[in-house]
Amino acid sequence: MPWRREVTPYACWLSEIMMQQTTYQGVLGHYARFRAMFPTVEALAAASEGAVLKAWEGLGYYARARNLLKAATQIVAEGWPTTFEGWRSLPGIGPYTAAALASVLNGVRRSVVDGNVARVFARYWLLPDDFHAQGAREKLADRLDREMARAAVPGDFNQAMMELGALVCTPTSPNCAACPLARSCAARKAGRQSDFPAKPPKKALPVRTGTAVLVTDERGRVLLVQNKEGGLLKGLWELPTLTHAMDYEQTFSHFRLALSVEQARAGARFVDPATVALTTATRKILGFCKKGGKSRSTGPVTKDIPPPKK
Repeated sequence: MPWRREVTPYACWLSEIMMQQTTYQGVLGHYARFRAMFPTVEALAAASEGAVLKAWEGLGYYARARNLLKAATQIVAEGWPTTFEGWRSLPGIGPYTAAALASVLNGVRRSVVDGNVARVFARYWLLPDDFHAQGAREKLADRLDREMARAAVPGDFNQAMMELGALVCTPTSPNCAACPLARSCAARKAGRQSDFPAKPPKKALPVRTGTAVLVTDERGRVLLVQNKEGGLLKGLWELPTLTHAMDYEQTFSHFRLALSVEQARAGARFVDPATVALTTATRKILGFCKKGGKSRSTGPVTKDIPPPKK
């Protein structure tokens, strides 16, 4: 991992933000391109929001990119944080990320509890908690803080626990034979590795339907509209969507006309998609149509679930 070879505040901070809700394999290419465009925190702070969103394209959860830009501005003005509380004060950084950065960069004895760490110790101590809940994560973090007191290097302790879950104590088929904690793991002794951590019942996701319009001009540009409202997609460009305005009927001498009138949001204009940050749905739709896709049933099916703040 390049941020392990370059243990600097900028490299570590950027990688931690990118890896929220993402595997490191999925981040590597994006990390290299982002660093090439913004090699320093000063370069990032001087960039426009549009440029940062475009560089972030493909990583999803674009609020992270907007917070990254805000935090870069704060860092340039105030300097790099050196405490847990200092990291926590930056936009987009929750207790998990603050603990990871403070321990690796500043030697702060503050444990991290991500999904990997929670899985390791739910099995190791047979913990029945639902670690999707913030309270359960905080309870485990307090317990691990006491364990960390014996660690020579807090950052190594945290990274070892995270990678133990990511590479060995995996969600399915954990490699117990290679685990350094296997001899005293309660779940392994009981043969109950698959029972932990507890899995809350899945809730059915609501379905939102709509109609999007794909229009291109003679130069190959696409009619797009920028989302200037709040929420996850703020600042991104997307295909115009239609809402039903009215039904219109009129009788002529030889036929009867029935129209369904649809209304699009104002502000759409022809744009080269390669120059702006697109929503994931728009990027995939354009890619699918470029390959000649026509059938709705064979189009891409994706999921985009907002992450918890780490």
